[in-house]
Amino acid sequence: MSAVIVRAREARGPSSAVALEQSPDVLALHLEDAAHYPGGHADAIARPRTEREVAALVMAASRVLAIGAQSSVTGGATPDGGLLLSTERMTACDHLDATHVRVGAGLPLVTLQQQLQAHRRWFPPVPTFTGAFAGGAIATNAAGAATYKYGATRPWVNGLTVVLACGDVLDLARGSAIASAGDHFEVVCAHGTRTVRPGTYRRPNVPKCSAGYFAADVTDFIDLFIGAEGTLGIIVDATLRVLRSPPAVALALIPVPTEAAALALVGDLRNASERTWTDRDARGIDVCAIESMDRRCLEILREDGADRRNDLAIPDDAAVALIVQLELPAGTDPTRAYDEIAAALDPDPPDTPLVRFCRLLDRHGLLDGTELALPGDTRRADQLIAVREAVPTGVNRRIGDAKRDVDPRIEKTAGDMIVPFERFGEMMSIYRDGFGRRGLDFAIWGHVSDGNVHPNVLPRTYDDVVAAKEAMLEFGRETARLGGCPLAEHGVGRSPIKQQLLRQMYGDAAIEEMRAIKRALDPEWKLAPGVLFQA
Repeated sequence: MSAVIVRAREARGPSSAVALEQSPDVLALHLEDAAHYPGGHADAIARPRTEREVAALVMAASRVLAIGAQSSVTGGATPDGGLLLSTERMTACDHLDATHVRVGAGLPLVTLQQQLQAHRRWFPPVPTFTGAFAGGAIATNAAGAATYKYGATRPWVNGLTVVLACGDVLDLARGSAIASAGDHFEVVCAHGTRTVRPGTYRRPNVPKCSAGYFAADVTDFIDLFIGAEGTLGIIVDATLRVLRSPPAVALALIPVPTEAAALALVGDLRNASERTWTDRDARGIDVCAIESMDRRCLEILREDGADRRNDLAIPDDAAVALIVQLELPAGTDPTRAYDEIAAALDPDPPDTPLVRFCRLLDRHGLLDGTELALPGDTRRADQLIAVREAVPTGVNRRIGDAKRDVDPRIEKTAGDMIVPFERFGEMMSIYRDGFGRRGLDFAIWGHVSDGNVHPNVLPRTYDDVVAAKEAMLEFGRETARLGGCPLAEHGVGRSPIKQQLLRQMYGDAAIEEMRAIKRALDPEWKLAPGVLFQA
């Protein structure tokens, strides 16, 4: 056993007095996250520009919640008193070299992609909501549709600058502070030495896990802050790994008559893509994401007219619709791509990724009903994406209507769970059975390519909300039994049900290990109190 020393430093950079805005009208704009978690209140909001200003604000406050785009759906960005520290003015973007960029915590991911595009670079693990800020994505180890190919945010973070609760600053570089089993970290700063012992609990072996503090046989200190939801320190900037030359992308919306047929197609697309990656086959099928919408989702699209608005005709008998994101070689000529599709079923077609994709769909009997948006067809691509986004929008609107018209206690109750893909069909049966036994109306959509979906209840009464929470705890147990994680993408936040899922997943001893890490780095429980677990 040995100690791994991590040294903090004083904050640097220009400093000026940062205004504390206390106007009720200003604060009212920042008292809810995207989940509309209730009870948000704050004393003031500040918008610093530098790490020194962040440090001064943190040292002066008794409670601090760092916020970005407030796109959390767990209550993690809903304040519970104290100071709101907005990172919105920390938007620097410095291109360090061909493969790395340093970004401020407040840089929106859509802006990052736009700036990288000018340099023919891109950041692959951007989550579905590109309006999220870089700091928030790192704080939740955000993931999304393309996690299937590129992984979640964590492995793309090579460096962090973090302001601790005491106001001192850590410069963390991946690989510079690593503890093996039994080792611990000693964080040395002007206020003393803090002993941080990595957790001995084990996280599930799935592509997505946003469930408390990182733990492994070998722990890199930087990983404790990625996915910590702002409870251990405030991220002010990050060094991210980026790739050259983004690929051309085609989108395909595929109605499928049965769930079994949909999973068979997904399995074949996964197998073909993984062979492409292994063999480095430039002509192979290369799918980075497959998303699914179940029958109830498709009913919502029709009820709301989202299919008609986006010029889509999804068959009434479709049980599932898949949206496939197919990567093609950079610079793919759209005109040539159309010619390839036209020739795909010829006796001797050209051997290209798009032709192989079309022939695979044809073998499944699904090519004729597929809607394609080829590279360059931004209008059609936007329509397909709009259809996907119309499902959660429609569900959230129905929940809001029920809350207003039926019972103010009604709230969103949904899961964010992942299982290994080979157990995914089994888990879908568990969702349907659990909801059905309770007489609940539900819709399920998500990232089928990596086994991660979002079961959502459409409550008609408050009793439905109570039953839905029971169902989510049942699903959490079943997810863990199948080797998955009940908290895949969105984190834990302040949500009581997600905090229960965290404890259920790891057990009381593991939660106490996490709380010990929190106490070591934030002994006054100053940063994001109530997030992950109660203070």
